[in-house]
Amino acid sequence: MRKSSTTSLPSLSVRIDLDTDGRIGPGKIQLLENIRACGSISAAGRAMDMSYKRAWDLVDEINRICGRAAVERQAGGKNGGGAILTPFGLSLVARYRKIERSAESAARKELLALRADLGARRKT
Repeated sequence: MRKSSTTSLPSLSVRIDLDTDGRIGPGKIQLLENIRACGSISAAGRAMDMSYKRAWDLVDEINRICGRAAVERQAGGKNGGGAILTPFGLSLVARYRKIERSAESAARKELLALRADLGARRKT
């Protein structure tokens, strides 16, 4: 769930365990979205204050735990190479965001009640 401000708290965050050693969560999905928007892994990493190596390691981990490529490098030209999301990568992002919206919708009533409870506690 994207947090717009502290007034929206508490909020729900979705992490999907794909195997015992691998999971997909908001950070990896944001990295994939940034790769789609920026056209490169390095630019996507910079947008998240992340080193190129860390961004590449996460892309490699995503590809490994999914058992197929979510990101593919593009051959360099005059300005060097880039990266794109594969059809699977695009589907992964869309599916994650749909799961995230569904989870937030299902939990909305309880999150609002929790926020009210927390607000009442702070006022006493």
